Amino acid sequence: MDTNPYLVRGAGLGLRRSILSQIVESPPSAVDFYEVAPENWITIGGKSGRQFRAMTERYDFICHGLSLSLGSTDPLDEAFVLEVKKFLAEHNIKFYSEHLSYCSKDGHLYDLMPIPFTEEAVTHVVGRIKRVQDILEQRIAIENVSYYAAPGQEMDEIDFFNAVVSEADCNVLLDINNIYVNSVNHGYDAEAFLKAMPAHGIAYAHIAGHYVEAEDFLVDTHGADVIDPVWKLLGKAYELFGVFPTLLERDFDIPLLAGLIKEVNIIKVIQNDWRVQHERKSA
Repeated sequence: MDTNPYLVRGAGLGLRRSILSQIVESPPSAVDFYEVAPENWITIGGKSGRQFRAMTERYDFICHGLSLSLGSTDPLDEAFVLEVKKFLAEHNIKFYSEHLSYCSKDGHLYDLMPIPFTEEAVTHVVGRIKRVQDILEQRIAIENVSYYAAPGQEMDEIDFFNAVVSEADCNVLLDINNIYVNSVNHGYDAEAFLKAMPAHGIAYAHIAGHYVEAEDFLVDTHGADVIDPVWKLLGKAYELFGVFPTLLERDFDIPLLAGLIKEVNIIKVIQNDWRVQHERKSA
């Protein structure tokens, strides 16, 4: 398997169908790579299919899955994994990532549910990740997820995540906003959690906005601009681990393309600032 975690570079953007035509007609120079959910694009045809093909022929792409349901007790959908494998090869997609969660129980639940933080769950999900990696013949990256309850918890979130990554021998999709949201909702220190992440496995990162339901309750919507504390946490991650590829997620209340590019450029500014500081320290 390829163990190099950095298969893309710079700052990326989640590609949504609502902005596909704009990007095809006038590709923004700020975007170094794009990300799509394979479930939304595998069967696409017609004009959108041709536009998508034109994009994947010109730019680096990553896939971020929504329905693999790694924590489910339902049988792993190996037929779907094979479809993903074909899609990755057809479009020369650099990497595949998924959530450390589940979304099915005798059928799809249409939501990402938290896996219990237990040793038994570690063993279960590790076996499923290994099987996916065997079928794909490559490592995948696992995302630290936002969650609002932790039923049956026997381990801390960070210990559960680290155990899964270590035992599955997979990479990490570091979601900065999820760390911030969880730190507020569950009352822990975001920087301390970040420092404990398995940095050697980071393949790339997500950054996004969220909804403030209450002072102590945030909802991970990907439907708002990124706030300053989350940008600062991204900078802290670069300080701790070096600069890694980082992608802006926006799924709801999507602004004009110029608004998205403004935030992609903020990623690039923060990346450049930390590169400069590192070079000065190394000089």
